[in-house]
Amino acid sequence: MLGIAPSPATVVRRPDVAWRGLLAVAGALVALLLATAGRYGYHRDELYFLRAGRELAWGFVDQPPLTPFLARVMDTVAPGSLVGLRLPSALAAGLVVLLAGLLAREFGSGRAGQLLAAASTAGAAVLLAVGHLLSTSTPDLLGWTALSWLLVRALRDGGRVWLAVGAVAGLALLNKTLPAFLLAAVAVGVLAVGPRPALRSPWPWLGALLGAALWAPHVIWQLANGLPQLELSRAIAAGSSGTSEPWYLFLPYQLVLVSPVLLPVWVAGWLRLLRDPALATWRAFAVAYPLLAAAFVATGGKPYYLAGLYPLLLAAGAEPAMAWARRGAARLRGGLLAAAPVLSLGIAAVLFLPVVPVARLAGTPVPDVNYDAGETVGWPAFAAVLARVRAGLPDGERVAVLTGNYGEAGAVDRYLPELAPAYSRHNSYWTWGPPPEEATTLISVGIAEVELRRWFGRVEQVARIDNGVGLDNDEQGRPVWVLRDRRAGWPEIWPELRRLA
Repeated sequence: MLGIAPSPATVVRRPDVAWRGLLAVAGALVALLLATAGRYGYHRDELYFLRAGRELAWGFVDQPPLTPFLARVMDTVAPGSLVGLRLPSALAAGLVVLLAGLLAREFGSGRAGQLLAAASTAGAAVLLAVGHLLSTSTPDLLGWTALSWLLVRALRDGGRVWLAVGAVAGLALLNKTLPAFLLAAVAVGVLAVGPRPALRSPWPWLGALLGAALWAPHVIWQLANGLPQLELSRAIAAGSSGTSEPWYLFLPYQLVLVSPVLLPVWVAGWLRLLRDPALATWRAFAVAYPLLAAAFVATGGKPYYLAGLYPLLLAAGAEPAMAWARRGAARLRGGLLAAAPVLSLGIAAVLFLPVVPVARLAGTPVPDVNYDAGETVGWPAFAAVLARVRAGLPDGERVAVLTGNYGEAGAVDRYLPELAPAYSRHNSYWTWGPPPEEATTLISVGIAEVELRRWFGRVEQVARIDNGVGLDNDEQGRPVWVLRDRRAGWPEIWPELRRLA
């Protein structure tokens, strides 16, 4: 059995693709992201990826290798360019918008519905947030959307499309492990509500083998290194990440990810997948959404972990939204429907793109809503403080920098080549080893004084970090220490300093 023929009741007529409109919406989003990409500065994660890209392996303690690899490629092609570094993210966001329109077409939407799905996806806050930065979340969102599109086609058509599902899944898993949750949830949905015959074909299993083969090098690396990502997951569940939220905010935060004005569209999409006989082939996605939400709440996952399903839900909701607009006061309803993605985009741009002047950012609610905004401000000023500290030390002293987190270390590696490489206790920086034995003086930031005094005889505060714009981010006001008279060798100290978060 090489494919599954759908029953006539579940056949959805596929209209022509609105290529011009979809490409225009996707292109406009890419242009917006690139136009704002150079404002503010590097995010702490981007600084980390730049260093990890120079230490390439099949895995790191906190992630698979794909995003650091992208950072290395872009920094090689466009050295020191923030816009160049973020180009893959902008292009990925554009592809997500395009795929949302194609998903709407699979669900029977004509040109107007496809454009509504694409525009709604472009206006979703989460897409602007991840499209602006190079992060693991950006390829992850693209991976979920591409998998959704391919699974929709594979569940309907069967056959070799399953090989494409496997190939995309394998690549997506080399960026983040979250796509495994999507695949598992959809599989449970298929077993629960169908179409079960799809799993009797050899093609899904061949696709699974292909995906597993592509993912295997990272899995082997994780096994060989003691599965550090499991330890990291426990730390995130305990709230160690700056983007973690309490479990009771997980569901309300979904309104922030997509926008309250688009809530009717994606809720209609979920209900349509659940109830519409014409979409029965894809009812598994309606089951997958609450399953994933429950799993992420139970395991302490971050709210954005669920974001990858929204392009599909918005696509499914496009046709009901268009039908609503055609009833009653059609002109008014149509205007409201057209305005919703634009309003969503405008709000999301202010909150998640660097459009507020950096000097005024501290006086706005933006950093409270968007944690990542604050983490893109102040790194050159941070490095300048450490440079002044080094200038105040004797020329002949061998000095190294020891930091509490990877952003601080990444800033040194990016902005202070004379003090690079930096050393840090945090995540993969810790695996790259301690400072050299001959470094008798350390400049340290981000580690508590009580901990430093345990390992060093002389601990002197010499400065404080000041980003110069009064923004209360993670680094602002942190003391800078000069450390001397180390009490033990690094083989004893380094394991005690390790921090995974």
